This record gives sequence, structure tokens and C-alpha cells, in this order.
Amino acid sequence: MLPIPAEELNGSGTLGPYWTFYHAVVAEQLNRWLPKSPSTILDMSCGRGRWASQAAKAGHRVIEMVDFRRSAEGPLLHDASKVRQVRADDLRFLPDSSMDAVLAEERAMSVELMAESAVSDIARVLRPGGRALICVDSLVLGMAILAEQNYWAHLRQTGEVMLVPWPDGSITRCFSSGQLRELLTEAGLEVEWVRSRTVLSPSTVDHVLAADSRALTWLVNTELDAHRDDDDTVGIHLVASARRV
Repeated sequence: MLPIPAEELNGSGTLGPYWTFYHAVVAEQLNRWLPKSPSTILDMSCGRGRWASQAAKAGHRVIEMVDFRRSAEGPLLHDASKVRQVRADDLRFLPDSSMDAVLAEERAMSVELMAESAVSDIARVLRPGGRALICVDSLVLGMAILAEQNYWAHLRQTGEVMLVPWPDGSITRCFSSGQLRELLTEAGLEVEWVRSRTVLSPSTVDHVLAADSRALTWLVNTELDAHRDDDDTVGIHLVASARRV
């Protein structure tokens, strides 16, 4: 059975409290991760401006890619006066060592099937000491989706790359924590940490918030303060922080 039903994975459906919690975790994790001083940040998350807007409000100059191998869906949420939008399929428009940080949220490196090339470009545009925050679909999620679709033969394959067909016809690339570390290190980045984005189940989140709607902040802090580096046994997504040395 899927950790979260496939029809719920786009943030719609009956799991409203869980997705409220999930996006609060992402926002707080980004808040803790962002540079402390004003910086130049590339956002290649296609998150409809959500994370670009957060970074801009924190005082950073943000370049947002609105079409990195996929189109942004729905209205953009940011203040256009604070974020520069660039429509591009790759990072060739950026010179070497021009970014202080890169955000690749919203499963960007799973939707980008040639992730090795994309991460190499991220390393190229980062300044020495610059950091990248990258989110991918987990191997746990990929195996669950294959099982739900009765693709048992695919589950028995032991290849290094797991490409998973979704019910809507799209393809996602799923990673173990070890594979994500290897992806980053082979691009020349130093991995700071790799973690499951969340480990609290939808039922747990729903139960806690139903009992006390004010518990959201406590839930988010509990999630982020629990150190689970390289624990990819649970959770639908992995998130990693890496630095260019």
C-alpha cells in the first residue's frame, strides 16, 4: 500500500491537514537553511513562486526558473518586483560561480530524468561555498507506486536507476539516500545531510491537529528537530543539502 494514496500526492484530495503540515515543514526547513546575509539565489523548483517568494521576503535576490523541463502549474504566487523570472530549459543562461544558493524543491531532480547533468550544472553555477537544497522522490515511494500498479517485475529489478510510471502517464526518478549522496558527490558537491522530508504519518498529523489546531508549530518543530540523516526507510520524499567546496 502507498504511504499516501497516489491521488493525494499532488496535494489535493482528503489529506488537507497532512499537506498543510507538509508545506509548513518545507517552509520552516527552508527558513532555517537560507543564507543569513542577503544573497543571490536560483529557484528551479517550479513551485508557482512559493519558495521564491519566501526567499525574497527573507531579503534575498531571487532568479526563478519557471520552465525547467516542465511548466509551472497555476498562478504564480510571488511579488514580481522582488523576483526575476527566467523561462529556460537548462542553466546555460547563467555564468559559472554566479549563485550563492540553489533551490531545487518540488521534486525537481526526480522530474528531471537526466539528473546527473542538471546537478552538474547546479555545481557549476554555485560560487565556492555556495549551497544547494534538493528534493527528490524516495525509493520507498517508487516501490509503493509500482506495487499499487502491480508492476512486480519492476520491483525485482536491481538497476541503479529506478524510473517509475505514474497513473497520469508521467515518469519520476526515485532515489535511495545513498543514490542521492552519490548524485551530489559525483557532481563535485560536498553533502551536508540527506534526510526524509517527513516521517510523521498522515493519520498521526490528522489526529494531533484534530485534537488541537494550535499544535501545527509543535509538529513541525518535532519533525525538523529529529535527526534522521540517511534514513530513507520511510517518507515519500528525500531532501539534501550540499555545498560547493
